[in-house]
Amino acid sequence: MREISVTRHLPRWLAGAALAALINPLALATPTAQEIVERANQASYYAGRDGRSEARMRIEDSRGQTQTRQFTVLRRNVDQQRQQYLVVFSRPSEYRDTAFLVEKNPAAEDDRWLYLPAMDLVRRIAPGDKRTSFVGAHLFYEDISGRHLDDDTHELIDTTEQHYLIRSRPKDPRSVEFAFFTTWIDREHHLPLRVEYTNAAGEVYRRMESSGIEVIDGYPTPTVMRVQDLASGGHTIVQFRGISYDLDLPANVFTERSLRHPPSQWLERR
Repeated sequence: MREISVTRHLPRWLAGAALAALINPLALATPTAQEIVERANQASYYAGRDGRSEARMRIEDSRGQTQTRQFTVLRRNVDQQRQQYLVVFSRPSEYRDTAFLVEKNPAAEDDRWLYLPAMDLVRRIAPGDKRTSFVGAHLFYEDISGRHLDDDTHELIDTTEQHYLIRSRPKDPRSVEFAFFTTWIDREHHLPLRVEYTNAAGEVYRRMESSGIEVIDGYPTPTVMRVQDLASGGHTIVQFRGISYDLDLPANVFTERSLRHPPSQWLERR
């Protein structure tokens, strides 16, 4: 009887992986915590070359009083790490034309600017303010463009059929208000679906959840974000729509000039 090769008709890389698994089952073991968070970071913040989305934000405090905000987010990947963000508000009237610009550079501190049209003032957001409220919501400035992976150490604490659970501890505990945070990362799409922040007393005081995942232009994308302040009882819900990727946004969209003169041709839905 003729011997049949199990790898003869497989691509070279797949044949190599199959042979490695036969020789050493650990070759296909669970990825490391660092690999998992890197994939999650790419899936969450770097999908496509660039992107655009409209957001409707509803803020509710512990007494049930609500506020709303509407804005458009433009994002451009400069390279595999550096990014640029421009956020321009359209509603309510007191926030109209307020704009937020981010130069994200994981090798250093991010640069952030906020334009306040009522005073015609561009204000730089200090690095120490990145974990403060973004326009009165339960989101932080840092949440818009994401926290740097190298700011924390990461540990894989559990693996289920649906999720990887990662515990992350700050390398500089004095720079943040949390002792650690735990992230549930979807194994199918590599998207973080829940993040819980724990304080020094061991209490979970803040929770972020993403849901409503849709595949848009080929990229799995959450369309709803919920941020809860478990200490005060308030929360913020953000719904995203008009999402699109790979628009080839020009670099001049992400300049200080766009804070005072927003690029309307890119902010309007196409």
